[in-house]
Order: sequence, then structure tokens, then C-alpha cells
Amino acid sequence: MKVTELTWLEEPSVESVRGALTRRAHDVLGRSVTLQPWIEAGNPEWSSGSAIVDGSLVAKFAWSKPAAERLWYEARILRALTALSCDLRLPDLVTTSDDPVLVVTRLVAGDPLTSELITGAGSEIAEIGSQLALFLSNLHRPDILARVSGTLGPLDTPRPQATTADLRARIAPWVRADQLEEVYRWCEWVDDILSDTGDPVLVHGDLHGHNQVWDGETFCLRAVVDFEGSGAAEAEYDFRYLPAQGPSVDILLATVSHYQARSDRVLRIEHIMAWHILTVLGDALWRSEAGAPLPGGGTPPAWVDELGGRLDLLAVGP
Repeated sequence: MKVTELTWLEEPSVESVRGALTRRAHDVLGRSVTLQPWIEAGNPEWSSGSAIVDGSLVAKFAWSKPAAERLWYEARILRALTALSCDLRLPDLVTTSDDPVLVVTRLVAGDPLTSELITGAGSEIAEIGSQLALFLSNLHRPDILARVSGTLGPLDTPRPQATTADLRARIAPWVRADQLEEVYRWCEWVDDILSDTGDPVLVHGDLHGHNQVWDGETFCLRAVVDFEGSGAAEAEYDFRYLPAQGPSVDILLATVSHYQARSDRVLRIEHIMAWHILTVLGDALWRSEAGAPLPGGGTPPAWVDELGGRLDLLAVGP
């Protein structure tokens, strides 16, 4: 099989993006190219970004080899999923390129699923959960993983932001001393829970609120974006952000309920929360070490307290 020789941009500039799009037969001369903000973490793994082109297209690009490889993986996933007939709320794929690596989709207008949006939803919480469950139950169908794997070969296994080993070794400087014992207990519990995971499905892998596009007035899910973190994992992995969506755990419970009604799969809340612990504490860890702000504000100690509250609400944990 031919090995694709990937190339990437020299720098994350408007000129580089414009030149790359022009090379790939996209007439962008005279059109506006607006770079979107990204986190500069000094790590080539994260040397990727996106631009809005003429207010109608989203162009994703990379300026390092690791980031280009990750973005090319997403390009191949999107091409495979676009070829399938299932309701996955994907943005329209305009083109992909490996020289340089680009993924261009049509811009979908809407709002991310934020706590503010959820707070204003009121009685629509059940509908939000129903639409998320529709997307996830369709994505998690066994035949979807089989067909995508048949096209791409064995898929990556997605990983959360940190392992329990990472947390044990590096979390101490970022949390209160009185929280450490509890965090270490959570790590032991996570190791035990995730020692036996379920059958793999195709997961989105990074289904936080800003990778969802919603109509803020009708609460209709318009699109799910950013499949760079997709791969083969147990279904519960795709629910790992939901416990923190909103002031309570209502979105999680609504989505789980509708998902189980739509599929023959019983979800294990303890597995969802084990992945959630690694996600929340891992996010707090790497962002603190990189000097980047925590999404939605707050501090690592506050995040630990909120995480404990969610575990209590769901009556799971050590």
C-alpha cells in the first residue's frame, strides 16, 4: 500500500493558509481568511489551527509533523464517515489534502453546548439528551466501526488527557494539600474500574461542548465537529465530558437514558465517571503546566471540589 507523504505549513499565518488553499485549487484570492485562536503550548503535537474562509468555510491546518499526522487521520475518518448513510450530523466535507495537510468543511452556524446554553434550556434538557443520544447511538453501531476499520485499517485507541500515573506523579503542586488523599483514592478506583472495559465501538473521542454546534433558540444539534481524537474504545468513553455539562448532571442522565432506549447497550455510570476523572484532572494538569487557562474559568482545586460533587450526585466512586 502506498505510504502518504504528508507536508504541512511552515507557519500559522494568513499568507500560509491562503497559499495552501490556492495550491489545492481553491480560489481564495480576494477572499477573507481569518485565523481562529489556539493554545500555544510549545508542543509540536498541538501545532494545528483553523481559519474561517470567506465566512463560509472552515479550513483546518497544521505546522508540525505530529499535528499534520493527527489532522490527516481526521481527514480519513471524515471521508469514511461521509461515505456512510447514517445520521451523524457531520459538516459538509469540501476537500481534504495531504500536501499540505488540510481539512476543509462548510461552516455550520450555531452555538457550542455551554453551561450558559444549558441553563437557559429548562425543559429542553431532555431534548438535548435525546439528540446527543441519537448521534452517539448511530456512531456506536457495530457496523460503523467495522466499515470504517475496513477502509482505514486498525484505528487508534483514544486516550484521555492524563493517566493515573501522570496524576499521581504531577498533580500535587496544583491542588490543595487536603485534596491529595482524595485524588489518590480516585486514581486507585479508576484503575480498578477501567481494568475491564467493554467491547470497542467507533467513538468521537473528544465530545466536549465546543465540538458541538447547536441552534441556541430551538436547541437542535446542527453538527458535531473535530474527529481528530476518534478511534476504537468502549462506548462510555464518549460520555466523559457530559457530567460537567451544566450546573448539574442532568445532561448526562438524559443522554444516557435516551441512548439506552435507542440501543441494546447498557451503559455503566462508573465507567463514564472513571473516564471523567481522568479527563477533568488531566485537563487541569496539562493546562496548568502549560500556563493555559482552564476552560470556563476556575482553578484546579475548584475543579477537584466540583468533581467530588458530581461523584456524590451520582453515588459512585471510592
